[in-house]
Amino acid sequence: MEAQIVRRMGIPYEEIPAAGVHGVGWKRLPSNALQIGRGIIASRTILRRFQPQVILFTGGYLAFPMAIAARYGLSRARQPKIVLYVPDIEPALALKVISRFADQINVTAEVSRQYFHPKAPINVSGYPIRAEHYEWATNPQRKQKACQLFQLDAQLPTLLVFGGSKGARSINRAVLAILPQLLEFIQVLHISGHRDWEEVQQFQKQLKAKLPEERFQRYRSFPYLHEEMSAAFAAADLAVCRAGASVLGELPLFGLAAILVPYPYAWHYQQVNAEYLAKRRAARILQDHDLGSKLLPEIQTLLGNSSMLAKMRDRLQSLAQPFAAYSIAESILQAATESRGRS
Repeated sequence: MEAQIVRRMGIPYEEIPAAGVHGVGWKRLPSNALQIGRGIIASRTILRRFQPQVILFTGGYLAFPMAIAARYGLSRARQPKIVLYVPDIEPALALKVISRFADQINVTAEVSRQYFHPKAPINVSGYPIRAEHYEWATNPQRKQKACQLFQLDAQLPTLLVFGGSKGARSINRAVLAILPQLLEFIQVLHISGHRDWEEVQQFQKQLKAKLPEERFQRYRSFPYLHEEMSAAFAAADLAVCRAGASVLGELPLFGLAAILVPYPYAWHYQQVNAEYLAKRRAARILQDHDLGSKLLPEIQTLLGNSSMLAKMRDRLQSLAQPFAAYSIAESILQAATESRGRS
């Protein structure tokens, strides 16, 4: 997915071998370790050819071989500065390791300091958001314009359902199961992900045959949105989504109340993200196994209580840091300046 996005923006792209070690089991560990070794060699080759002054790491096991090559595979005079951006509240294993020799660490929220050494060079930058997100979020007519784009009624409450590029199957199926009831009182903007798109299309055909046309027109579905995602946030009054790191930036920026459903089959980063917002009463948490029984009443409760939604919006907006990208960029430029001064 990253390759498609980067190339789509016209940025040169290279790949290196990499593999995880956390939670993979003893059988896979030797082969993954070998893959990491190959990644370090490939990373060193890229570094020698490209000769960067700064490397920005944002996490994932892919970061580890490049970081090791940058710190231990080059002479001291040629070592680039290392800048981290930690998107989730709790850093993943690779970023925790790299943070020990990082020159600058950017974090999304103040509470992330607890996961690093007390003397670590921390900058609370916030979560960087797209420029078009900011343009839509600050438009006083955003709801009307966004609903016009999606051919929705700006007077009706709008529920946004999304789960990333691949989607979230449990969320998709839970929403489809209650869709007839939802469309009685709200409209739904559903971004299913490519994996479940065929299933959603089949259900949509069945739904069209059962519902009055006026009610069916309250439903909009897409496999994925690129630039239009900003408008989807702008149209919505409530979201149902996973709790990946992006919710820490996008929900506060739009003041969009959400029911967060942390992904249950991975390490607990999404749960920690969700709890960060929930403890500030800016979002609600619903566990994956409760979707079938609790999703509909939760949506009804929130969209039926305008004062509760307003309070959640206010709390979210108090967490917004719309200039996070600039803060991270400044830390990179500062590191580059120091690198030039050293050489």
